[in-house]
Amino acid sequence: MEERKIDVLLGLQWGDEGKGKVVDVLTPRYDVVARFQGGPNAGHTLKFDGKKFVLKSIPSGVFQGDKVNVIGNGMVLDAALFKAEAEALENAGINLKDRLVLSKKAHLILPTHRLLDSAIEASKGKSKVGTTGRGIGPTYTDKVARTGIRVGDLLDPNFEEKYAAAKALHERTLKSLDFEYDLSLTEPAWREGIEYMKQFTFVDSEHYVNNLLKEGKSVLCEGAQGTMLDIDFGSYPFVTSSNTVCAGACTGLGIAPNKIGRVFGIMKAYCTRVGSGPFPTELFDADGEAMSDRGAEFGAVTGRRRRCGWVDLVALKYAVQLNGVTDLILMKSDVLDTFKTIKACVAYKLPDGTETNEFPFDCEGVEPIYAEFPGWQTELPEMKSEDEFPEEFNSYISFLEEYLETPVSIISVGPDRSQTIVRNR
Repeated sequence: MEERKIDVLLGLQWGDEGKGKVVDVLTPRYDVVARFQGGPNAGHTLKFDGKKFVLKSIPSGVFQGDKVNVIGNGMVLDAALFKAEAEALENAGINLKDRLVLSKKAHLILPTHRLLDSAIEASKGKSKVGTTGRGIGPTYTDKVARTGIRVGDLLDPNFEEKYAAAKALHERTLKSLDFEYDLSLTEPAWREGIEYMKQFTFVDSEHYVNNLLKEGKSVLCEGAQGTMLDIDFGSYPFVTSSNTVCAGACTGLGIAPNKIGRVFGIMKAYCTRVGSGPFPTELFDADGEAMSDRGAEFGAVTGRRRRCGWVDLVALKYAVQLNGVTDLILMKSDVLDTFKTIKACVAYKLPDGTETNEFPFDCEGVEPIYAEFPGWQTELPEMKSEDEFPEEFNSYISFLEEYLETPVSIISVGPDRSQTIVRNR
């Protein structure tokens, strides 16, 4: 039997591109869906059959009953939040026990990690990164410092000793930051979550996923956040704590680079960002407000209003290059239905006056240079095939494909899973 390749689906901007919906749409093509990085700081929103679901740690393939879903070693898990998320799905009729496995090497977010997140962020004053306060950064810090606790440690008879040591280390740091806290408010729910997690199957995900490939199974890797939040290649230091790029699928699941097949890169027809950090195309006018309102641009996890702006093709081309994107997926084009003019950033003017179409080391203070297009001013959500697209929208798509040197294979024209058009190419 021929060994299959793994396909990867990830965001190309600053997150919130609509990955959850696309995973749900693509899942019928695959036997397995696997998350490879991030944690409950990222929410994937899915809408279908008149219902709305927000997934934070659990892969978006759980709604397809015959699929295996893998939480990979590159993820970090908060037991209390995991329990709440899983129980909400079970109450909606989703039988997770038959659909979900957890990597033993995924790291646990401890109650003190969340406290550290808040304490460290508060200590930065005006230099705050804008974290979600979910303990993600401190957990990845412990992973790199080799002091972390992993899912597999729950099976260790000495787990309580490991937990006590990590907790004591964190509390010393909290004391040095003069941060007041009460662990009794969060620790009991976390311990309940730990016991709840033990009912699931723990696996060595590197062996598990590779064996699935050898059996001829098809696997879709699901990324969280977006390329421009990558710890190495994003707009540092205003980034997340993991590798959100395609290479992260290799380290986050234990698969070799030559096992990667298609790479689906998801982008909005405009751009959004949550939290602090540079955002060259950000709008502070009525157009930005309209994008926010029409696109319901509020964080699925935090509820924070997202910053909005025109699409940034300089950053997108950079993301396409980093990820080796084979297929673009264009989301939320319908949000721009009412705009008479559509803009796209095609170059930056740097602070020294020079122009570039390459994403720089520091994009703080750059000015966007725009190309303009006539808006389509047509209700895209009503359309069932690309044959119905207006000429203006087709021209916009063609320009994106030419600039990014990558085909647009799927277009979303609304939030429901049915409002997804796969192009005939």
